[in-house]
Amino acid sequence: MSSTSKGNERLLFDGQSLNGWRSIPRIYGDLYPGGPTVPAWLAEARGFTPPADAAEHPAHWFVEDGCIIGEQNPPGSGYGGYLITEDTFGDFELSFEARPDFPADTGIMIRRQGERWEGFQVLLDHRDFGGIGGFFGNGLASFAAVPFAIRGQRDADGVVVGLEADDPATSLEPVTEEKIRQLSHAAEVEDFLRIWKWNDWNRFRIRCVGSLPVITTWINDLKVAEVDTATISWPNYDPKAIHELLGDRGHIALEVHDNDPYYGENRWGRGAQCRWRDLRVVEL
Repeated sequence: MSSTSKGNERLLFDGQSLNGWRSIPRIYGDLYPGGPTVPAWLAEARGFTPPADAAEHPAHWFVEDGCIIGEQNPPGSGYGGYLITEDTFGDFELSFEARPDFPADTGIMIRRQGERWEGFQVLLDHRDFGGIGGFFGNGLASFAAVPFAIRGQRDADGVVVGLEADDPATSLEPVTEEKIRQLSHAAEVEDFLRIWKWNDWNRFRIRCVGSLPVITTWINDLKVAEVDTATISWPNYDPKAIHELLGDRGHIALEVHDNDPYYGENRWGRGAQCRWRDLRVVEL
């Protein structure tokens, strides 16, 4: 791929173009290896299916002011997509800065399998009931390993002016003990809120090591979460089948989420964007 190298470190983004990346639509596969398809499961469990014709409507990715920007295309259409690296990576440490609007449900996929949708996701759900720095299994039994959840902090006029801890009593997606138990490290939400920079750039670091990797996240130097994907205990999560599916290498991908009747535009606001810059990877 087209990238700049310095020692063992590579710049994945040259600051001017999307060389080394390609856009793909947000399409769904099986819920877990050998399981039902996600659209079939959604229809039965929640009474809706993902947006039709998603393959014809990838997200819009472009470069502006030295950063990658992702948005739905057209804004408010409800269709999502990914920006995926041409290269694949095994063990690595990835760092970048991100600046998402609110609400914007995005994330960083690792060990992503090309045109397929499976892979481990580091969450950047900058929305009500969202998790940031935790993990989700796309096509991997939808496991959730999340230390905390956040929501928008609103002023007297209802305008979101920052983040605060989610309220499990009213949350549409509460963090449960089961989700926390999957983690070998889980930061406290109060510590996260102290270091998160509202309406500003935040630095992420993701370390991925092992065939069934141990994945660790830091945000603004705070260790947020760590999961050993070989020891996850979740319905229909089979480590052996997952390793056979993913192998030891995969792509890195940035996400623009689609919308659905469950969250509507509370998942991805009309006209919302996420911005990314200074993407660097060190292969270990």
